[in-house]
Amino acid sequence: MLKSVFSKYLLAFLIIIGVSFLVISGITSTLVTRYSADAKRESVNDSVEAVVSYVGESFQNSESNGDSFSRFTYFNRTSLRRALSLFAAGGEDLEIFVTDERGALLLGSSGEDDRTLNAFPASFIETILNEGSFEEFTDLDGLMSAKNLISARPITDKNDVGVGAVIVCSSSRSISGLVETMMKTILASCLWVMTAAMIIVYFVSEKISSPLREMSQAAKAYAAGKFDVRVPVHGSDEVAELATAFNNMANSLATAEDTRRSFLANVSHDLRTPMTTIAGFIDGILDGAIPQEKQPYYLELIASEVRRLSRLVSSLLDISRIQAGDRKFTKTAFDICEMARQILISFEQRIDEKKLNIEFDCERDNMMVYADRDAIYQVLYNICDNAVKLTAPGGDYRIKIINKDKKTYVSVWNAGQGIPENDLPFVFDRFYKSDKSRGLDKTGVGLGLYITKTIIDAHNEEIWVKSVWGQYCEFVFTLQSVIDN
Repeated sequence: MLKSVFSKYLLAFLIIIGVSFLVISGITSTLVTRYSADAKRESVNDSVEAVVSYVGESFQNSESNGDSFSRFTYFNRTSLRRALSLFAAGGEDLEIFVTDERGALLLGSSGEDDRTLNAFPASFIETILNEGSFEEFTDLDGLMSAKNLISARPITDKNDVGVGAVIVCSSSRSISGLVETMMKTILASCLWVMTAAMIIVYFVSEKISSPLREMSQAAKAYAAGKFDVRVPVHGSDEVAELATAFNNMANSLATAEDTRRSFLANVSHDLRTPMTTIAGFIDGILDGAIPQEKQPYYLELIASEVRRLSRLVSSLLDISRIQAGDRKFTKTAFDICEMARQILISFEQRIDEKKLNIEFDCERDNMMVYADRDAIYQVLYNICDNAVKLTAPGGDYRIKIINKDKKTYVSVWNAGQGIPENDLPFVFDRFYKSDKSRGLDKTGVGLGLYITKTIIDAHNEEIWVKSVWGQYCEFVFTLQSVIDN
């Protein structure tokens, strides 16, 4: 039932709303009850004080006749009862009683016919006379049918001797009724708010969960190899950002899948072609189709193809080691200018054969950098080797090394065919070949620049290429400089 985000979201909102209304109801009922009780207590106290004052003064003014309090109330019961009725009517749900000092009921605001009590406990009256007052929510040990707020004061004669008591009772029915009405109102409001909230939350939850369901379905499609599925993007909120990121991930997966297929196709081609050539030449030698005097020539071709296979396998192993983290780079300080000179010297024969115009430009004779020496040698050798192969006979060839902003910039520039603008973003991809026709580069396998980029990235440095088709090509990479400019 609660497996979906939608149901959890909806239930959470309903619980929050329900708990909030319960808390509000509890606090409100407590405050209203307390306020009503305080108001009732104030009303009852005012009433009992007024009755005591009226009856007490009336009795004390008649004491010259020598009447007892009981005789006084008997002979004045009509006027006193009328006064008690008026006092009772001035409050809410009040009933007033007048007793003698023993608790016998002398007068009541409800009249003789409506009396439910004949007397109050003597101990209760004694407490009033001794303590001077009484105020409590009680049923007087079952004397009254329900708990009432009872407030009582003594009536005294001129000698301040207690001769009776005035007792004012007020039932709690009005407070209970008010709280009940208030709770019904809150409950009705809660139901309306929860109904409205359910409708709103339903649509909000559906808006949030619907894209998530679409992403789930898309993820299942990706697991099945269908990378053309995309999630619709609506709005610009966090869910829309997630959908955009999801689509970007799908694009990356699709690109990675295309790259994987291209990688396998290229590897298969680069392995199958030399192997087919080798097998054909060997079969020709074994079955006598190739004359003995031409066998050395074809054996040289076989050796060339074997070396090509060896370079391909070596490059693939190198890539696997770098990506798996098995190849560790040990950084040391070394002279990048001296390394560039050594690499140029190793190309001396090829440079002379092509009659290239060489320019070697270093800011200083010695420029120290901090990197893995063997890895950077592989990078610089590969870039210089490509430049020599792709420079037309008699063309210009330049190596330039400068320091700037605590970085050493190494540039290898050559005049020649260059790289088409559309191919520049793919130069460092696996199996990319700038000379697709292999007119100039017959030995490359298209992994050198990919390895070069991987090594530079492992050093947290940068490498880029600039080229104008038919004019020049320049590779530039950075290294950490040992000394400041």
